[in-house]
Amino acid sequence: MKLTIVGFWGGYPNKDGATSSYLLEKDNFKLVLDLGSGALSKLQKFVSVPELDAVVLSHYHHDHVADIGVLQYAKLIDYYVNNNEKKLKIYGHTEDKEGYQSLSHQYTEGIAYHPDKVLNIGPFQISFLRTVHPVPCFGMRITDGKKTIVYTADSSYTEAWIPFARNADVLITDCNYFKGQDGTAAGHMNSEEAARIAQAANAGRLVLSHLPQFGVLEQLRKEAKQIYTGPISLAEEGYVWK
Repeated sequence: MKLTIVGFWGGYPNKDGATSSYLLEKDNFKLVLDLGSGALSKLQKFVSVPELDAVVLSHYHHDHVADIGVLQYAKLIDYYVNNNEKKLKIYGHTEDKEGYQSLSHQYTEGIAYHPDKVLNIGPFQISFLRTVHPVPCFGMRITDGKKTIVYTADSSYTEAWIPFARNADVLITDCNYFKGQDGTAAGHMNSEEAARIAQAANAGRLVLSHLPQFGVLEQLRKEAKQIYTGPISLAEEGYVWK
């Protein structure tokens, strides 16, 4: 299993950046987790639009889905130019009916996932955990049967993450705030909270993502390192783990 970070900013893309989006690949199957602002442009550095096999969305906040409409236009143009009639499957939850209904277009098909059931997509099995966020949002545990990646999506701290992320090879956490800052009202975590989950869950690697546009980002890694003893990375465009 190969992970490539496409976008990692929280809220809005910083200059020349993109918000949340992650590419997973296995056996030539290409799955995207979330597709935020600017993500489709960045994604094409790693994979072409016709190569995509599926998209899974954690929730419908703009910084996670803003480029879904752009992707739908890209699929439509691919049909006009290449006569490619294959519909791209976009998986989302149905607790936001308007958000879910927006996933279907001429050449994209919205498919509902059930958060209490395992979702099988290509070589991947995905389990879900409801996050602590102002709108319904679901984090994911993705495995190919050999390796496991856990993605918190957007969430403030909850101890439920510890068993959910247990022994994950990679834990990608929301880290929108610095040590001592409280992101609870906004539904986000700080560096200490992310590290506490990684340490208690015995995660193999911590990747801090959904990063803020303020402050010195390296400080987030230093703060997390005071708690989590494993390797820590700040999310960046093109970061690859496999």
